[in-house]
Amino acid sequence: MGKITGFLEFDRKVEEYAPVEDRVKHYKEFTLPMKEKELKEQGARCMDCGIPFCHSGCPLGNLIPDFNDAVYRGKWEMAAQILHSTNNFPEFTGRLCPAPCEEACVLGINENPVSIENIEKNIAETAFSQGWVKAQSPVKRTEKTVAVIGSGPAGLATAQQLNRAGHLVTVFERDQKIGGLLRYGIPDFKLDKSVIDRRLRILEEEGIQFKTGVEVGTDISAEDLKKEYDAIVLCGGATVRRNLPIEGSDLKGVVQAMDFLKQNNKRVDGITDLGEEIKATDKDVIVIGGGDTGSDCIGTSIRHGATSVTNFEIMPKGTVDRPDDQPWPFWPMRLRTSTSHKEGAERFFSISTKKFTGDKNGNLTGLVTTEVEWIIETGKRPRLQEVPGTEKEWKCELALLALGFTGSEMTVAEQLGIEADPRTNIQASESDYKTNVPGVFAAGDQRRGQSLIVWAISEGRQAAHHVDAYLMGSSNLPLKGEGDLPRI
Repeated sequence: MGKITGFLEFDRKVEEYAPVEDRVKHYKEFTLPMKEKELKEQGARCMDCGIPFCHSGCPLGNLIPDFNDAVYRGKWEMAAQILHSTNNFPEFTGRLCPAPCEEACVLGINENPVSIENIEKNIAETAFSQGWVKAQSPVKRTEKTVAVIGSGPAGLATAQQLNRAGHLVTVFERDQKIGGLLRYGIPDFKLDKSVIDRRLRILEEEGIQFKTGVEVGTDISAEDLKKEYDAIVLCGGATVRRNLPIEGSDLKGVVQAMDFLKQNNKRVDGITDLGEEIKATDKDVIVIGGGDTGSDCIGTSIRHGATSVTNFEIMPKGTVDRPDDQPWPFWPMRLRTSTSHKEGAERFFSISTKKFTGDKNGNLTGLVTTEVEWIIETGKRPRLQEVPGTEKEWKCELALLALGFTGSEMTVAEQLGIEADPRTNIQASESDYKTNVPGVFAAGDQRRGQSLIVWAISEGRQAAHHVDAYLMGSSNLPLKGEGDLPRI
């Protein structure tokens, strides 16, 4: 490494944010860029580790010490080459990934870890601004055809890798625009949609075909698709939402988080045909669920002009520091406070919603909760127990259910006779991503269940390797952690 003592000389630093009172007035990204000198210093903090555990923490196996060192030396184009060799879309992960690599950073044992995600984002943005990210079409076409169903990060990564191998790739998306969860699930203040469109122009120029507004299984049968293409990759995501089956859940004002977020993203995009309006303006809003989706609902509700925003989490409040039973380099379940949480939401932990209440017209007016505790017994699964005498009524006109997903929609799988696992995900081998139907593969959340964007990209890359091998007998596409230089 170029600065062996860098971790002793420089403190961790990440991008700062625009003031809350300014950023809640719009849906644009609100990070404030760091100076190049500061970024070089952050790259210098990367230690000359004997074993860089950040590699194992990253589902993509990114070559993190290598691009950190390149940034420290001011070799930005080299850094971009290294980063893109293992990550198709660092401009997405640099904004949205929770950075498991940082939790595995060796420096993080007793200091603040290297700000890897921030460095990654800046490498990607520098590469685009300097014109280094260019379409790289394959030299030769194999004439093999592949259909990718779903245009989220798993589908896009699968498509780009298979296109690089020379196959003719078509991506099918049932919505009107490409991007999946990136487009319709992530608010613009976290990922401006111009970032997606910028990358899509590259993918189209490379020769990937996109068909939007086409729902496979409805607009075109899965059987017909299988006859037309040499291989199919299912990347539809885990989209079956978890409900809250309690009294009053059918009241007007009890809304699934993804319905709320998707409509708002379309509104920001200028789309006017939105159906029944879902807005938080002048309402007491309660977001049920403490994950990233819940956080996104909080930030969006505040920008709508909600009267109040409250967040419920059924789990206990985490510790700020790493819990003793989750030692380095494992991912710790500790308290995480997002930028949206800091914009004005009140958070409550160890709380369970018992019922929703409404008026005679069927409109939500409130809900009832109780405090809960988790009972831990040796050799048994943790169980939830209500705390007697803790029932409480809350005023609420909009309840947003951010409870995660239970599995994959199975229309296409059923038409093709594909087996599902007990969690209603597509059953596909982890060794080769094949389903029980020859020529049909699965990747991303639809295969592994609800997960991270970095896992989706990793799954797409892995699946592409095995699809290529199925079509050609062998594959030169890289697997996890294998570089694929030069690729930007």
